[in-house]
Amino acid sequence: MIPARFDHLRDEPGLDSLSRELIDQGYAILRGAVPRDLIDTINDEMEDRFEKTPFSVGAFHGERTKRFHGLLKRAPSSQKLVMHDQILRATKTILGKWCDFPQLNLSQGLSIYPGAPAQIPHRDQTMWPCPKGEMEFSLNVLWPLDEFTEENGATKVWPDTHHEHEKYKMSVADLGDPLVATMQRGDVFVFLGSVLHAAGSNRTDTPRRGIIISYSLGWLKSYENQNLTYTNEFARTLPPELAAMIGYRWQRPNLGTFDGQCPSVLLKEGEVDDYLPTVDSFTPEQKVVVDAHLERELASLAH
Repeated sequence: MIPARFDHLRDEPGLDSLSRELIDQGYAILRGAVPRDLIDTINDEMEDRFEKTPFSVGAFHGERTKRFHGLLKRAPSSQKLVMHDQILRATKTILGKWCDFPQLNLSQGLSIYPGAPAQIPHRDQTMWPCPKGEMEFSLNVLWPLDEFTEENGATKVWPDTHHEHEKYKMSVADLGDPLVATMQRGDVFVFLGSVLHAAGSNRTDTPRRGIIISYSLGWLKSYENQNLTYTNEFARTLPPELAAMIGYRWQRPNLGTFDGQCPSVLLKEGEVDDYLPTVDSFTPEQKVVVDAHLERELASLAH
């Protein structure tokens, strides 16, 4: 069964395998998605940050869990994870009906320490206070930095909980046993924001480290305020597509502008002109309507 919000992809002949798996069951595990030495490099880049970051505050983020953000600058090699071809292609497919371009919603390092209890089951899309079911809001990615086992709290996911039917409203007790996303370094767990999931409890004597990358509709308010996290100077060092994902691209119609223009103007070398014209940014369908109205108005003025 395919959720109604994905009807436009139902008979898509060129649908990639990851997108199809996400649409069918709400999650997927890719084995050997990146070389293990890349994961080791990223882990090394974050070692000091893991050591010095305090434990989180509050029951949801976990008081036996460390979390920090801004990975593009704090672990530069993580940029390769954010721009992973297969995942990014699926992200654009899954979210593409409802936005021009996906944004980076979150980049987070996390370390779940021994004694951490299981997280409350949740859907990440609940962070946006609006009706659900008509569109998909986000796609999330979990990269293990250590082996993920049931004993050290590998993420649990309840299959089929991304559909718009009564199962969505059922209690966790009625949903049956979850799948436990056990993984090795180099594997990756990809899941929709509409899927019920939770971090498990760490019953071992060592922390479990991982990375969360989240993408969302480009016009939504993101979990992580990218504009405050990354300066213009840093954004200029990124590939243009990655810079676009942290806010240096507008979303039609006229969303996320800088002085009435696409924020990519800030990526140009030299000083940005302090006097800029405001520029229309509409979808083709909207432009037809606006231009037709203008034509009628000009014709009426000419008589």
